[in-house]
Amino acid sequence: MGEETTANGNVTANGTGTANGTGTANGTGTANGTGTANGTGTSNGTEFPTMIESSSGRPTFLKRNPHLGGKIAIEEHVNTDIFNSLSTHPYTQGANEGWEGTYYQKAFLADVLHRLGSTEERIKQMDAAGIAIMALSLMSPGIQGIFDPTEAADTARKVNDQMHKLYRTGPYADRFLTWGCVAMQDPQGAAKEAERCVKELGCCGILINGFSNVGDPDAGEVQYLDEPQCEPFWAKLAELDVPLYLHPRNVAPNQSRPLRGYEFLAGSPWGFARETAEHALRLMLSGLFDRYPHLRIVLGHCGEGLPFAINRVDHRVRHFRKGSYGAHQHPLRHYFTNNFWITSSGVMTQSTLECTIREVGADRVLFSADYPLEDVLEMATWFDGLEIDEPTRAKLAYGNAKVLLGIK
Repeated sequence: MGEETTANGNVTANGTGTANGTGTANGTGTANGTGTANGTGTSNGTEFPTMIESSSGRPTFLKRNPHLGGKIAIEEHVNTDIFNSLSTHPYTQGANEGWEGTYYQKAFLADVLHRLGSTEERIKQMDAAGIAIMALSLMSPGIQGIFDPTEAADTARKVNDQMHKLYRTGPYADRFLTWGCVAMQDPQGAAKEAERCVKELGCCGILINGFSNVGDPDAGEVQYLDEPQCEPFWAKLAELDVPLYLHPRNVAPNQSRPLRGYEFLAGSPWGFARETAEHALRLMLSGLFDRYPHLRIVLGHCGEGLPFAINRVDHRVRHFRKGSYGAHQHPLRHYFTNNFWITSSGVMTQSTLECTIREVGADRVLFSADYPLEDVLEMATWFDGLEIDEPTRAKLAYGNAKVLLGIK
């Protein structure tokens, strides 16, 4: 790529950009008038200055690393004009209690809603953050929030077709993948739609937003993925050999009493992790992975707390009577390290990421941002600056995603 002029009038090389005129590339210019940049290093094949000489001749050595290019982010969100994916249908106060839009600052919410639907803004942000590919999905509750099974199935088909048209064709088709959505309110139908998503629409896998709302909207009944009626879906997913992303949603209304008075905790600040971790535990305890040992489940947010807690669960249930704690044949950590992949979405704490890597291994942890709820530049800057070895960084940035999603 050729030279490019930044907003501040400075020239950079290879399109990587500089911040506030603090340096130039390839040693051809000056940095704030303090000297010349005549040393270079490389990051993902891109050169950048590592040494600046002052007027006295004393060199200043820098660690100026442009955003690592080629990253793949797989928990990234879009909206649709087919239905409002941010609430249940029909809307019920109890099922939507704690929805974060109620608490967001107006400017932030407006920005999120804009970015959800703006492909041009998304590409701009991806380029600036060094993200080559995003795997896209609806935000929660999505299809899982539609009580009527027929309506849910019909909406899922329409959304999958629309996402394919918007993101898998056209000028940016090489920048996007899509997660298929299915209506688990009708597991048989979900199995058929999953097959269509993968074989006809080229979806990289299926994303499900937690439990499904079923039955009378006023009764608060929900369905989890380990329940017997979901078996046809799991059989089909195993046959298709694609991953399932278990994405969070707010805590179910009949489980929200501890949050009364602090309803905002029901979503991403706390309830997302609690709800999704318990859902994942149900899958492990049910014997699902003994029946389908090659299933791949993806969890976001550094595993929703499970890397920290999974060994404690195993430690305690070893004292329980056989048969009293599920149909699984192995310790839960066996399934967690063999059937789960974990993304860093929404996490910016190195110790949390390190704990996750120690528990499941560096081959099963992936970078993600959680755009547009999170700022991709903020997430990428944190990730690119992590104090980890470069082979591990490359695995997390793009290598593991290529393996998981079959990207060539």
